[in-house]
Amino acid sequence: MSGIIPTRTGIANLPLHYGRVPPWLFDRMVKLAREITIAIVAEFGSEEMLRRLSHPFWFQALGCILGYDWHSSGVTTTLCGALKEGIKGLERDLDLFITGGKGKTSRRTPQEIESWGDIISLNPAPLVYASRMSAKVDSSAVQDGYQLYHHTFLFTAHGSWTVIQQGMNGDTCYARRYHWLGEAVESFVNEPHSAILSEAMGQALNLVATESNPARSTITDIATSEKPEKIVADLKRIKTLNLPSHHYLSTQDLYPDSLSKIILSTYERQPQDFEELLGLKGVGAKTIRALSLISELVHGVAPSYRDPARYSFAHGGKDGIPYPVDRKTYDQSIELLRKAINKTKLGIGEKKEAMNRLNRLGSR
Repeated sequence: MSGIIPTRTGIANLPLHYGRVPPWLFDRMVKLAREITIAIVAEFGSEEMLRRLSHPFWFQALGCILGYDWHSSGVTTTLCGALKEGIKGLERDLDLFITGGKGKTSRRTPQEIESWGDIISLNPAPLVYASRMSAKVDSSAVQDGYQLYHHTFLFTAHGSWTVIQQGMNGDTCYARRYHWLGEAVESFVNEPHSAILSEAMGQALNLVATESNPARSTITDIATSEKPEKIVADLKRIKTLNLPSHHYLSTQDLYPDSLSKIILSTYERQPQDFEELLGLKGVGAKTIRALSLISELVHGVAPSYRDPARYSFAHGGKDGIPYPVDRKTYDQSIELLRKAINKTKLGIGEKKEAMNRLNRLGSR
């Protein structure tokens, strides 16, 4: 792990928008993103840029400043793409490296991290682990109906990092964005987030909630102590039960016989805790859900079904939920963007339009 201390800072729910950003707009987004990044890094350092991007509201505001739709899923993929393209060639000067992206590009994240590690003489292993585990948590340990399709991993030469990833729910036509920051929390699997940007969107299996700690221990014990054939037998028995409707306990896509190979593999490898179990190759959402079903229905130890997205983001909410808006932090975010724009070398017209968008955002 080499000192990696993760925290997930937020989640945003956004309506899915299809199509592509117009080339004329993306070209301008790239230029403005580059200048704003240079200004922020010059004034506050690369680690502060990571902190800002890890805040769901600040990230959303930056997308607005660059001229993109404030409420659509496209702001995530387009803004990350513009940032990555904008700093190309300046990474070492800025001490800011951006890897990953949307679809197939996201799966090349480990290779991109390793390539940069060779160039800047940085051990890539802890960063690759952080990238992989943040994706595993938001796809397997938190099963909220959103399939990850975007994963951007940003880091510095000192090993600081931020993750911005997004999943889609084809049934609700919404996307959910997950923000991580490599600071402040001790575990990937126990409340790794500190703030969330959205209302609840249905029920979820949440194995990183504090109240899931007994279930995490039980699941690990099941995977390491019980004979694989007994686990498969329990799953076959569960398939015949009439399950309670108030929990996320779907068995329709669980096939005990097809899971037997990975269950045998986890038994042979004997992971020491839930994080190690989750990190094993081949252990995905179905395996984790199967083991959580056994934990609850056979052993009587239920995981949490609290959707982590029911918490509001770091600046608070206008109705005081979960707490009043933190005006000081809010104003600091706006002022930081204002200073960054003022320091850029944009044309007068583009700068004026960016400032107008920022002023409209502040007035809201």
